[in-house]
Amino acid sequence: MPSLIINEIYRTISGEGASAGRPCTIVRLTGCNLRCLWCDTTYAYNEGRKMTVDEVLAEVQRLDAKLLLVTGGEPLLQTDTPELLGRLCDTGCEALLETNGSLDISGVDTRVVRCVDIKCPGSGQADSLRRDNLDCLRKTDEIKFVLADRSDYDFARELIESRDLTSRCTVFMTPAAGLLRPAELAEWILADGLQVRLGLQLHKIIWPEAERGV
Repeated sequence: MPSLIINEIYRTISGEGASAGRPCTIVRLTGCNLRCLWCDTTYAYNEGRKMTVDEVLAEVQRLDAKLLLVTGGEPLLQTDTPELLGRLCDTGCEALLETNGSLDISGVDTRVVRCVDIKCPGSGQADSLRRDNLDCLRKTDEIKFVLADRSDYDFARELIESRDLTSRCTVFMTPAAGLLRPAELAEWILADGLQVRLGLQLHKIIWPEAERGV
């Protein structure tokens, strides 16, 4: 029977991407193949319990989910994640997948919005990107760059321009909390005329003291 190791399932306000501000149910899976220097979900590296896909669906339905984000950790590390995503779509949920871009996203159900977090040098994981993922992006997909400094910004800008990413999907630039001021990032974006969205982590603004479950 298809099953997954689940870290947590909860209702919240979506904090990032095009869905920011909307009521959302989070399904956080356990395990990650990367170790970003500013990771704020290190508790998801190992903590979790085994649940069948049916059990996850039952919990999601109990929470009356309309918008649902499957995240981690790195969800695609688990073999049955694509089945979970497809079955969530079958229930009528608007399903999003948050992935770190290091694993193949091409097999994910086409109804799912794929939110790819491309790692910049400041994360310590910039070599992790599976670049052929960029070739299968759709208009409904999203890309996020978390930036610590100007070097990260320049890295992201070069990739955006060389791969024409803003014409292919929605691109977000997000300042790493405590490392880059949003106003400074906004000034760079305006100066270069980049057609990206400045992303702020809304959940951290609403619940600044919370360490998990937001």
